[in-house]
Amino acid sequence: MSVSTLCHCWRITRRDGHVAGFTDHDTALSVVGTHFQPETGLSASEARDRLGLAADAVEIDGALTAFEISEEAIADGAYDGAVVETLLVDWSQSGTATLLRRAVMGKITRRDGHFTAELLSQSESLDRVNGRFIRRNCDAVLGDRRCRVDLDRPSFRAQGAVVETEGSDAILVSGLGDAAHGWFSHGRLTWTSGSNLGRSEQVLDHARRLDGVRLALWRDGTVVSDTGDSFIVEVGCDKHFATCKAKFNNVLNFRGFPHLPGNDAAYGYVTDGVVFDGAPLVP
Repeated sequence: MSVSTLCHCWRITRRDGHVAGFTDHDTALSVVGTHFQPETGLSASEARDRLGLAADAVEIDGALTAFEISEEAIADGAYDGAVVETLLVDWSQSGTATLLRRAVMGKITRRDGHFTAELLSQSESLDRVNGRFIRRNCDAVLGDRRCRVDLDRPSFRAQGAVVETEGSDAILVSGLGDAAHGWFSHGRLTWTSGSNLGRSEQVLDHARRLDGVRLALWRDGTVVSDTGDSFIVEVGCDKHFATCKAKFNNVLNFRGFPHLPGNDAAYGYVTDGVVFDGAPLVP
């Protein structure tokens, strides 16, 4: 009776350059310069390649382990956009492998100690937006080479500490008493102590209240702040032209189209009582 000596291996290359290998074989393998671990029980769904430009997708399932793929690493986005290579390996002949598929890791779900990752084919990149949207709000990132705002100015950052937590996504803080209401809304908070040391989070809202200063944070539900944890918070921008002008004095670098007429102007027609003098439609 003949016995198959073929197995599958998956080589995952994260965006930070870290490489991890997994196999559905029952022992570890070293193939094409990568060590593939069998402990995860990684398995894949059926793969189909279709003609045309539609993006094909495959799913891989595995156990969350403390060795390579952990729930914390997935929550931190370490595997977002990672490149996954699927190899067909003949384990009886060391070094013999055939590349079956190269894909990008998409949506990852976690449940009951396991994870399921969607592998998107290279045609998925055709669905991404390339170029710019013509819209009123700015599409630059605050402080980047297109925006050119100097975020190192003292008024654009502050240090604080957690006084009290409100639920899972809001904190009362100290150290921001001199900042105006909403000054750090849409900004970035980076932890400088505690269990979240080095982690960055988006600030959804910055409010001054009678009981102190409150920051609402965008969280995935896995981050916990403790009283006394310190942080640095940077100023935020809501991408509006008025904010760029009043808050940053940076209208020359505004990367939106604030005077773009809306649909009413585009589809309008001449009627009695409407002034058509060539003045800007949007002041």
